[in-house]
Amino acid sequence: MTWLSFALLFWGLAWFVNYRLAISSYRKTRAARIFVPVLFGITLLVLWEGLVRGLGVSPVILPPPSDVGTAFVQSSGILWEDFKQTVFKGALTGFVIGCAAAFACSVAIDRSAFLTRGLLPIGNFAAALPIVGIAPILVSWFGFDWHSKAAVVVVMVFFPILVNTVQGLREADAMQRDLMRTYAAGYWQTLWKLRLPAAMPFVFNGLKIATTLALIGAIVAEYFGSPTRGMGFRISTGVGSLSIDLVWAEIAVAALAGTVFYGLVAAAEKAVTFWHPSQRG
Repeated sequence: MTWLSFALLFWGLAWFVNYRLAISSYRKTRAARIFVPVLFGITLLVLWEGLVRGLGVSPVILPPPSDVGTAFVQSSGILWEDFKQTVFKGALTGFVIGCAAAFACSVAIDRSAFLTRGLLPIGNFAAALPIVGIAPILVSWFGFDWHSKAAVVVVMVFFPILVNTVQGLREADAMQRDLMRTYAAGYWQTLWKLRLPAAMPFVFNGLKIATTLALIGAIVAEYFGSPTRGMGFRISTGVGSLSIDLVWAEIAVAALAGTVFYGLVAAAEKAVTFWHPSQRG
């Protein structure tokens, strides 16, 4: 049996299994909810392997998953160093700084009508700036190490969190605010006890958007100057040296890191906003 035939046969069997799950009561169980996406991912990998090998696609154009896995194992030390440089130093540092700055500015905007009219339009304008335009400037300002990548991440995550948090702080209705005033609650008490809890679904929406932007920003910024490590640096040099299997290994690491990062924020959202209708059931 050829690789192409095996891949198509596996795809047919996987489709049949998913179909049986869809029409059975078992689909509502937690095991089924985990099994279906796992089977879908495995099916994609098998199809990828079968099509590349069956059609004789050059590894320079698209390597099979087996070659990517081999490169992943053989270059694990390089991948780990790149992961630390890009994710821990660049993406996470910029994410934390950007989130803290955005939250502080959101409270300031909420307290000042002048800032509401003046800063939000500027924020919307700055959010539309292309990363390929600001990344070289920030690299020239902060140098080639992780500091410039963190600065790019700060710019990218700042405004999504700012806009969502400002909107969330306005969610508490007038009756709830009047009730807090009847209890002689000041601004900060009302903010802490009423408005921040009401804003949490919006805040976490901004945080989930920022998780993907942070990793993208750190990787793209490394294209414009980086020390001899980092995921963006390795992807750029790997393409130039035709080490496409290593490039795909870096992409796989980035995808896993982004998925875990998003999952952690989603888990925190579920724990904090358990009372919200979106988290019920």
